[in-house]
Amino acid sequence: MSLFNQSEKAYLMLANGQVFEGKSLGAKGTVIGEVVFTTGLTGYQETLTDPSYYGQIVTQTFPLIGNYGINHEDNESARSYVSGYIVREACDVPSNFRSEGNIRDFLSEHNIVGICNIDTRKLTRIIRETGVMNGVITTEDVYADRDGLLEKIRTFSINDAVRNVTNNEILTYTEENPKYKVVLFDFGYKRNIRQELVKRGCEVIVVPADTTAEKVKEINPDGIMFSNGPGNPAENVEIIENIKEIQKLGIPIFGICLGHQLMALANGGRTEKLKYGHRGANQPVIDLESGLTYVTSQNHGYAVIGESIPAEVGHVSHINANDKTCEGIRYTAVNAFTVQFHPEAHGGPLDTAYLFDEFVKSMESEVK
Repeated sequence: MSLFNQSEKAYLMLANGQVFEGKSLGAKGTVIGEVVFTTGLTGYQETLTDPSYYGQIVTQTFPLIGNYGINHEDNESARSYVSGYIVREACDVPSNFRSEGNIRDFLSEHNIVGICNIDTRKLTRIIRETGVMNGVITTEDVYADRDGLLEKIRTFSINDAVRNVTNNEILTYTEENPKYKVVLFDFGYKRNIRQELVKRGCEVIVVPADTTAEKVKEINPDGIMFSNGPGNPAENVEIIENIKEIQKLGIPIFGICLGHQLMALANGGRTEKLKYGHRGANQPVIDLESGLTYVTSQNHGYAVIGESIPAEVGHVSHINANDKTCEGIRYTAVNAFTVQFHPEAHGGPLDTAYLFDEFVKSMESEVK
C-alpha cells in the first residue's frame, strides 16, 4: 500500500452488491473484512488500536471523526488491527492541546485503507436491518471485476483471530512495591486493562493466549485476568481446554469480553453471534444484584447465552438493558466473575471501573 492524493475516489461494496462511492482516506489498496459500526462520539483512536476489531471494517456512526486529532498516549495497542475504516467526514485540521497529528496521516502510517464522504447513516441502517455483512473498500475500479470481488467478499471469514493478535512472549509491567501479582492473558488485550491493574498496586505479567495451567502455576500469581480479543470465541478450542485446568488452581479470575465468553464456554455455556453486535461507549447494562444501570463501553459481535450456564456453575449477574443479552456472570463453583463490557473504559464512561477494585479485593482475601 502507498500514500495517495486525498481527492482520489474510493469505493465500498457490500456482500449484497450495493456500492457506495466516496473519497479515499488513508492508504491505497483493496481490503476485505466484516463491516460493522460503532456508535462512539469520541474514542476513535482507541477503536483503531483495539485488537478486538481484527478482521473488521469499522464504520463510525458519528458524522465527524478526527476533530481532536491523534496522540501516542491513547493507543490501546502497538498498531491498528482494523481491516478498513469508514467515516462520513474526516477532520484534517484537528484542534486539541494533546494532538500530535490527524486521522488521515494516522491511517496512512498504519497502512489502513479507508473511505470518507459516504452516507454512513444509510450504511448503518442496512447493517441494523440485515445484520453485519462482509464488504470491500478499494481505491481501484470496483466495477472492473465486480463479480470476482463479490465472490471474494462472500467467501471471506475471520479465522485464527486470537493467534494473530496475541504476543508470543511474556512481558512484565509494574510500579514500585506492588502488592499483588496478576497474570493477564493476552487474547488481544487493551493497554488500559493493564494500566488499571498497575495503578491498583499490581505487578502485571502479560502472557500469550495459549499459556497453560502449568505455566500459570509456575508464575504463582494472586489473580488471573482473561482479556478482551477478536473473533469467534468457540474456535479457540485449545484455550478453552486450558481455562478448564487454569480455574482448578483456585486463583481469583476476572474476565472481560472475549475472556468472559471463553470462561463461559469452559464451564458448559454456549455463545451466539449477534445480528449487529454491541459497539460503542453508550451501552446500558443492568446489575441484577443492585438493580443499578450503568453506561458502558462495548465492542463485541458474540454473546454468551445466559440460560446455557449450568445453575451449579454460576448465574447471570448483568444484562444489556436494550436486548437483555448476558453481560456478566458470577461463578459459584470457582472464584471468578466475568463481564461482557469494558470496565477499563477507554474510550468510554468510567461507571464500572469499580470492578477492578472488586477483583483486587478478591485477591486480598485470598492472600490473607
